[in-house]
Amino acid sequence: MTNIRFGIDIDGTVTCPTSLLPHINEAFKCNLQLSDIKEYDLTKAFPVNEIEFYEWFKKSEATIYATSPIQPDAHAVLSAWKEKYELYFISARGENVMDVTLNWFKEQELLYDHIELIGTHNKIETARKHGIHVFFEDKHDNAVEINEELKIPVLLFNTPYNQQAAPKGVIRVNNWIEANNWIEKEFALSLHK
Repeated sequence: MTNIRFGIDIDGTVTCPTSLLPHINEAFKCNLQLSDIKEYDLTKAFPVNEIEFYEWFKKSEATIYATSPIQPDAHAVLSAWKEKYELYFISARGENVMDVTLNWFKEQELLYDHIELIGTHNKIETARKHGIHVFFEDKHDNAVEINEELKIPVLLFNTPYNQQAAPKGVIRVNNWIEANNWIEKEFALSLHK
Protein backbone atom coordinates (compact mmCIF):
# COMPACT_ATOMS: atom_id res chain seq x y z
CA MET A 1 0.00 0.00 0.00
CA THR A 2 1.38 3.37 -0.99
CA ASN A 3 0.40 6.65 0.56
CA ILE A 4 -1.09 7.83 -2.71
CA ARG A 5 -4.51 9.35 -2.11
CA PHE A 6 -7.29 9.64 -4.62
CA GLY A 7 -9.99 12.27 -4.06
CA ILE A 8 -13.24 11.00 -5.51
CA ASP A 9 -16.50 12.86 -5.99
CA ILE A 10 -19.61 10.73 -5.46
CA ASP A 11 -22.59 12.06 -7.45
CA GLY A 12 -22.22 11.77 -11.22
CA THR A 13 -18.79 10.20 -10.76
CA VAL A 14 -19.29 7.04 -8.69
CA THR A 15 -23.06 7.19 -9.15
CA CYS A 16 -24.60 7.40 -12.61
CA PRO A 17 -25.06 10.95 -13.89
CA THR A 18 -28.67 9.96 -14.65
CA SER A 19 -29.46 9.22 -10.96
CA LEU A 20 -31.64 12.30 -10.47
CA LEU A 21 -33.59 12.06 -13.72
CA PRO A 22 -36.24 9.46 -12.80
CA HIS A 23 -37.00 11.44 -9.63
CA ILE A 24 -37.22 14.76 -11.50
CA ASN A 25 -39.33 13.25 -14.27
CA GLU A 26 -41.80 11.81 -11.78
CA ALA A 27 -42.02 14.89 -9.56
CA PHE A 28 -42.24 17.47 -12.34
CA LYS A 29 -44.09 15.39 -14.96
CA CYS A 30 -41.42 15.74 -17.61
CA ASN A 31 -39.26 13.38 -19.64
CA LEU A 32 -35.68 14.61 -19.27
CA GLN A 33 -32.86 12.52 -20.68
CA LEU A 34 -29.17 12.97 -19.83
CA SER A 35 -28.62 14.53 -23.28
CA ASP A 36 -31.03 17.34 -22.27
CA ILE A 37 -28.77 18.40 -19.38
CA LYS A 38 -26.34 20.90 -20.92
CA GLU A 39 -25.46 22.70 -17.68
CA TYR A 40 -24.74 21.50 -14.17
CA ASP A 41 -27.69 23.60 -12.95
CA LEU A 42 -30.62 21.28 -13.62
CA THR A 43 -33.17 24.12 -13.51
CA LYS A 44 -31.80 25.28 -16.90
CA ALA A 45 -32.95 22.03 -18.55
CA PHE A 46 -36.72 22.44 -18.14
CA PRO A 47 -39.25 25.09 -17.12
CA VAL A 48 -39.31 25.06 -13.33
CA ASN A 49 -39.29 27.61 -10.57
CA GLU A 50 -35.82 27.47 -8.98
CA ILE A 51 -37.11 27.85 -5.42
CA GLU A 52 -39.69 25.10 -5.96
CA PHE A 53 -36.99 22.84 -7.44
CA TYR A 54 -34.55 23.34 -4.55
CA GLU A 55 -37.30 22.81 -1.96
CA TRP A 56 -38.27 19.58 -3.72
CA PHE A 57 -34.61 18.50 -3.87
CA LYS A 58 -34.03 19.10 -0.15
CA LYS A 59 -37.08 16.95 0.67
CA SER A 60 -36.07 14.23 -1.82
CA GLU A 61 -32.30 14.11 -1.54
CA ALA A 62 -32.09 11.23 0.95
CA THR A 63 -34.28 9.05 -1.29
CA ILE A 64 -32.34 10.08 -4.39
CA TYR A 65 -28.97 9.25 -2.80
CA ALA A 66 -30.23 5.98 -1.32
CA THR A 67 -31.44 4.77 -4.73
CA SER A 68 -28.68 6.12 -6.99
CA PRO A 69 -27.27 3.42 -9.25
CA ILE A 70 -23.51 2.94 -9.27
CA GLN A 71 -21.64 3.63 -12.53
CA PRO A 72 -20.72 0.57 -14.60
CA ASP A 73 -17.31 -0.84 -13.59
CA ALA A 74 -16.92 1.61 -10.67
CA HIS A 75 -17.12 -1.17 -8.09
CA ALA A 76 -14.49 -3.35 -9.78
CA VAL A 77 -12.07 -0.47 -10.40
CA LEU A 78 -12.44 1.08 -6.94
CA SER A 79 -12.07 -2.33 -5.27
CA ALA A 80 -8.83 -2.96 -7.16
CA TRP A 81 -7.55 0.52 -6.34
CA LYS A 82 -8.30 0.02 -2.63
CA GLU A 83 -5.47 -2.56 -2.63
CA LYS A 84 -2.95 0.05 -3.85
CA TYR A 85 -4.23 3.52 -3.02
CA GLU A 86 -6.08 5.42 -0.31
CA LEU A 87 -9.62 6.33 -1.39
CA TYR A 88 -10.98 9.63 -0.04
CA PHE A 89 -14.54 10.35 -1.14
CA ILE A 90 -15.17 14.10 -1.07
CA SER A 91 -18.71 15.21 -1.88
CA ALA A 92 -20.73 18.42 -1.98
CA ARG A 93 -23.47 16.53 -0.14
CA GLY A 94 -24.24 17.89 3.32
CA GLU A 95 -23.62 16.12 6.63
CA ASN A 96 -27.41 15.66 6.90
CA VAL A 97 -27.15 12.71 4.47
CA MET A 98 -24.09 11.02 6.02
CA ASP A 99 -26.13 8.02 7.25
CA VAL A 100 -27.72 7.55 3.81
CA THR A 101 -24.29 7.85 2.17
CA LEU A 102 -22.63 5.34 4.51
CA ASN A 103 -25.54 2.92 3.97
CA TRP A 104 -25.20 3.26 0.20
CA PHE A 105 -21.46 2.47 0.38
CA LYS A 106 -22.25 -0.57 2.53
CA GLU A 107 -24.97 -1.79 0.13
CA GLN A 108 -22.63 -1.34 -2.84
CA GLU A 109 -19.83 -3.08 -0.89
CA LEU A 110 -17.53 -0.16 -1.67
CA LEU A 111 -14.50 0.17 0.58
CA TYR A 112 -13.01 3.54 1.47
CA ASP A 113 -10.45 5.19 3.70
CA HIS A 114 -12.45 8.35 4.32
CA ILE A 115 -15.76 9.95 3.34
CA GLU A 116 -16.23 13.68 3.77
CA LEU A 117 -19.48 15.47 2.98
CA ILE A 118 -18.50 19.12 2.84
CA GLY A 119 -21.84 20.73 1.90
CA THR A 120 -20.26 22.87 -0.83
CA HIS A 121 -18.87 22.41 -4.32
CA ASN A 122 -15.59 24.06 -3.30
CA LYS A 123 -13.42 21.00 -2.74
CA ILE A 124 -10.00 22.64 -3.01
CA GLU A 125 -9.32 23.08 0.72
CA THR A 126 -10.55 19.60 1.56
CA ALA A 127 -8.37 18.07 -1.17
CA ARG A 128 -5.40 20.13 0.04
CA LYS A 129 -5.99 19.17 3.70
CA HIS A 130 -5.96 15.46 2.83
CA GLY A 131 -2.98 15.62 0.45
CA ILE A 132 -4.89 14.31 -2.56
CA HIS A 133 -2.71 13.25 -5.54
CA VAL A 134 -5.42 12.73 -8.20
CA PHE A 135 -9.05 13.87 -8.18
CA PHE A 136 -12.07 12.33 -9.94
CA GLU A 137 -14.96 14.69 -10.72
CA ASP A 138 -17.90 15.37 -13.05
CA LYS A 139 -18.40 19.10 -12.39
CA HIS A 140 -16.34 21.07 -14.92
CA ASP A 141 -15.49 24.16 -12.85
CA ASN A 142 -14.53 21.98 -9.86
CA ALA A 143 -12.19 19.92 -12.05
CA VAL A 144 -10.51 23.00 -13.52
CA GLU A 145 -10.17 24.81 -10.18
CA ILE A 146 -8.75 21.75 -8.38
CA ASN A 147 -6.25 21.17 -11.18
CA GLU A 148 -5.14 24.80 -11.39
CA GLU A 149 -4.99 25.46 -7.65
CA LEU A 150 -3.46 22.17 -6.45
CA LYS A 151 -1.46 21.28 -9.59
CA ILE A 152 -2.77 17.72 -9.55
CA PRO A 153 -4.38 15.76 -12.39
CA VAL A 154 -8.17 15.66 -12.37
CA LEU A 155 -10.05 13.00 -14.30
CA LEU A 156 -13.28 14.54 -15.56
CA PHE A 157 -16.06 12.05 -16.26
CA ASN A 158 -17.53 13.11 -19.59
CA THR A 159 -21.20 14.19 -19.53
CA PRO A 160 -23.33 16.53 -21.68
CA TYR A 161 -23.19 19.12 -18.87
CA ASN A 162 -19.38 19.46 -18.68
CA GLN A 163 -18.30 20.04 -22.28
CA GLN A 164 -16.46 23.35 -21.80
CA ALA A 165 -12.76 23.51 -22.70
CA ALA A 166 -10.38 22.32 -20.01
CA PRO A 167 -6.63 22.70 -19.33
CA LYS A 168 -4.17 19.90 -20.04
CA GLY A 169 -4.22 18.69 -16.42
CA VAL A 170 -7.95 17.90 -16.65
CA ILE A 171 -8.20 14.55 -18.40
CA ARG A 172 -11.54 13.51 -19.88
CA VAL A 173 -12.63 9.92 -19.39
CA ASN A 174 -15.86 8.30 -20.53
CA ASN A 175 -16.04 5.60 -17.88
CA TRP A 176 -14.23 3.85 -15.02
CA ILE A 177 -12.31 1.54 -17.38
CA GLU A 178 -10.76 4.59 -19.08
CA ALA A 179 -10.03 6.12 -15.67
CA ASN A 180 -8.29 2.92 -14.61
CA ASN A 181 -6.30 2.76 -17.86
CA TRP A 182 -5.07 6.33 -17.32
CA ILE A 183 -4.10 5.57 -13.73
CA GLU A 184 -2.24 2.39 -14.75
CA LYS A 185 -0.44 3.98 -17.68
CA GLU A 186 0.09 7.71 -17.07
CA PHE A 187 -0.10 8.05 -13.30
CA ALA A 188 1.73 4.85 -12.38
CA LEU A 189 4.55 5.82 -14.79
CA SER A 190 4.87 9.26 -13.20
CA LEU A 191 5.33 7.61 -9.78
CA HIS A 192 8.38 5.71 -11.02
CA LYS A 193 10.18 8.71 -12.58
